[in-house]
Amino acid sequence: MSTRHPVEIVEVGPRDGLQGEPGLLPTATKVEFIERAIDGGARRIEVTSFVNPGRVPQMADAEQVLAALARRPGVHYIGLVLNRRGFDRAAAAGCNEIGMAVAASDTFNRRNQGVSTEASIGAWLDIAAAARQAGIRAQVTISTAFGCPFEGEVAVERVVAVARRVAEALPFEIALADTIGVGVPTQVTELVSRVREAIPGVRLRCHFHNTRNTGLANAFAAVQAGVVTLDSSLGGIGGCPFAPGATGNIPTEDLVYMLQRCGYETGISLDHAIDTARWLQQHLGRPVPGALVKSGAFPGPAAPPG
Repeated sequence: MSTRHPVEIVEVGPRDGLQGEPGLLPTATKVEFIERAIDGGARRIEVTSFVNPGRVPQMADAEQVLAALARRPGVHYIGLVLNRRGFDRAAAAGCNEIGMAVAASDTFNRRNQGVSTEASIGAWLDIAAAARQAGIRAQVTISTAFGCPFEGEVAVERVVAVARRVAEALPFEIALADTIGVGVPTQVTELVSRVREAIPGVRLRCHFHNTRNTGLANAFAAVQAGVVTLDSSLGGIGGCPFAPGATGNIPTEDLVYMLQRCGYETGISLDHAIDTARWLQQHLGRPVPGALVKSGAFPGPAAPPG
């Protein structure tokens, strides 16, 4: 099947994948995880977050991880920040891309970040300006865009309003995130369309969780709606530790398999992704959720990106 167009995959396993793990992986293992992702074709990797280590102890070694990573041409090391202090740390550590999260749900934003959505928008506008001045690429994620564990349904109009506000900072990209895995394909189609209509020309990315087993279907709906960048996590690990019942991300290897079989090019080696997911579960000491870890590719070994 001929490739219709490329789909970029942002590997979020080292940050979003590991942040909720009960145990702490050694810094050297995290660095190997990131290097394996790069060797497999990933060019944008969410490597860590610069947040309060008391709340997210799994990310307490953010600076050490960045210090141990070799700089590679064309590779973006993304650091998640939630406030100006986090941005200053990320910039000093050497992140060449930063991402911030602003929740569409005010209750979730207060529970997760300790401030209102409006306050986070204000922080984002300041951070985006500082990033531009420092030559660091800045993007923002609208979390709970498909539903909130505390408020329930989130109105499309609310998400669109937040998108308009964060777009004022001229971000490299805006992501729509299904933080707790409640979205369905029709919802994806509508939300992508409405946001694109409200902020034409802004690059969109989507971030889905597989809590209710709709993650891959939502990812394909996003691609069909014209989204060309998706988040995923090797092995399907992850989930927001502040969202009750939230489970893992879309497994990178499962997403690559689906997209490649549908004729899209991702630049990610499927065989390498499966091997890394199997390596990861050994280091975590438990099985990972990804399906291809168990089944393998079809038909036979997957071809590397060409």
